[in-house]
Amino acid sequence: MSQPAANDSARLRDFATKAVEGGRLAPDEALALYRGLDQTSLGLCANDVRLRMHPAHQDGKARVTYIVDRNLNPTNVCVTDCGFCAFYRRPGDAEGYVLPREVIYQKVEELIAKGGIQLLLQGGHHPKLKTDWFAQLFTDLKQRYPQVWIHGMSPPEITHLGKLEKRPVRDVLQDLKQSGLDSIPGGGAEILVERVRKVIAPKKATTDEWLEVFRQWAMLGGKGTATMMFGHVETDAERIEHMTRIRDLQDECAVFTAFIPWTFQPENTAMGARMLENNGGKKTTVAEYLRTLSLSRLYLQNVPHIQSSFVTQGMKTCQVGLAMGADDFGSAMLEENVVSSAGCTHPTSIPEIERHIKDAGFVPQRRNMMYEPVHTPLTDKFGKPATHKKAIVSEASA
Repeated sequence: MSQPAANDSARLRDFATKAVEGGRLAPDEALALYRGLDQTSLGLCANDVRLRMHPAHQDGKARVTYIVDRNLNPTNVCVTDCGFCAFYRRPGDAEGYVLPREVIYQKVEELIAKGGIQLLLQGGHHPKLKTDWFAQLFTDLKQRYPQVWIHGMSPPEITHLGKLEKRPVRDVLQDLKQSGLDSIPGGGAEILVERVRKVIAPKKATTDEWLEVFRQWAMLGGKGTATMMFGHVETDAERIEHMTRIRDLQDECAVFTAFIPWTFQPENTAMGARMLENNGGKKTTVAEYLRTLSLSRLYLQNVPHIQSSFVTQGMKTCQVGLAMGADDFGSAMLEENVVSSAGCTHPTSIPEIERHIKDAGFVPQRRNMMYEPVHTPLTDKFGKPATHKKAIVSEASA
């Protein structure tokens, strides 16, 4: 990266100081910082904001949170044909499935046995599974396992149900909430810019539809997370446009507890094959990931938490992210299928997560979806209830 001229350096310094002191960056200011500020300075500024928002405790150390949950995909059948997805199967495909209820129960019981508290439930856009099917599933799960938090149904899935049934998404959300849905993950956001969505996911929910699901969910008293999948066909400016839409909705209804940026994994995907060919086999670099992570902390100061992703970048990069704006290590997940279908998996254990947090100079704190502390039960040397075998876990993006 070339060195900026003296007047450019002063301009960048002013923008950075503005953000560190709690000012709101304009999109063009954020773009200038992203393109012009050196990696170390950008990360240090983001860390200053992170520590202002989440200061150290009396012991002099700041906390880094993580959650223990399980990703459950009730179906992989989907009609949206997203070119970046290696997980889905078209209706009628021999590898398509809808999980039997007994299998779902078994997975939840394994989650509970290993100290997990949350079920991240997302799947494909199935042409025949309607709201009643999911509502009954949530009702049954809550009756059997009332202690488990259901973090499920991304905005495009909600939009799909509304279109399938020809009724407002608010009605769909009300039915699911009454049946036990606790919060909504930010999956399916990709990049919230229509030019991009028409290229990578033309059949999926539009930008406005994605945002409207969260707007209606907030009106029902709900919370959720926001995500961004970057490193494909979007520009730097479009990443910031995505963040602006998240920031504006957060101003409006404060629905998001966290922002989770992660990189597109091109392996085993139709879009990825084309992208790798056009880019000489290169995909998004670690440096680009860390710059985007840091910028998100500077830009989205109305979103409480920023999550560093080890599933796409690995544990060491995730650890570095803790010094560059992130305050959350993500999900210690007992199962993950979507990102791993694209050939990207960094399995680890709960003790490894805590060790990396400690080695980065922070205190690990287990949490729930609302970022409230969760006390760890009595565990064995592997960090799990003493009567169970070691859990190998992986993290998901939403």
